[in-house]
Amino acid sequence: MSKIRKFLIAFFTVLLVYSLVALTKNYLQDYAENQQIKKLAEIRYKENTNDERTTAPVSTKIQKPSMLPEFQELYKQNSDIIGWLKIDGTRIDYPIMQNQQNAQYYLNHGFDREKNKNGLPFLDEHSRIEESAILLIHGHHMKSGSMFADLEKYKNESYYKEHTTFQFSSLYEQEEYEIIAVILSQVYNQADDVFKYYRIEQIATPEAFDSYIQNIKQLALYDTKVTAQYGDKLIVLSTCEYSTENGRLAVVARKRE
Repeated sequence: MSKIRKFLIAFFTVLLVYSLVALTKNYLQDYAENQQIKKLAEIRYKENTNDERTTAPVSTKIQKPSMLPEFQELYKQNSDIIGWLKIDGTRIDYPIMQNQQNAQYYLNHGFDREKNKNGLPFLDEHSRIEESAILLIHGHHMKSGSMFADLEKYKNESYYKEHTTFQFSSLYEQEEYEIIAVILSQVYNQADDVFKYYRIEQIATPEAFDSYIQNIKQLALYDTKVTAQYGDKLIVLSTCEYSTENGRLAVVARKRE
């Protein structure tokens, strides 16, 4: 056997072993993360099932809303949690996070604050859960299908028609949202004179809000026959989309009253 052949066999053997180790490592990390999310969901839904709240006596004093029982234990574990997102028919059933010191923290950290390539869905730095009219939530599009990968399903109108709403609960209120539009866009250069759905900090007037909705509707993949007006609360779910460079897919929805 020639030296070159021996070298190639050794090289590809090492490469195969390295690839298997990397795949195993990724699998184990994804499995561990799924188990952690599952435990968090069990805590939430257990507390929700055990909720035996009674109607409080009427008071003339303005009272601060009390945290929903389903979030109390989760908040003790990590006070960065600001809510929970669930979309039926998908794997999206996750806590939503926001770190006040580092807006990008949950790009690569899990609920236990350990480094994690999957991260967790998190609220944009320009959104405040109790104050903002638009809640922009970012999440990875993982090849494993976790995080916001299932938003890809909304490219198909037939899928949308069977999943027109989703549930989002803040720490203080259970909410339902109906989808206005599904759009494909990009992350543009700052100087580009083009509509940027993620520039929510600029939406501060009725005119700006109406313009935002009109631009969203123009980018929509299909007509949902649902719209929004100033005063409505919106959620924008944003993730990567790989058909174009720096591509993004966003699902825009309004709160149902």
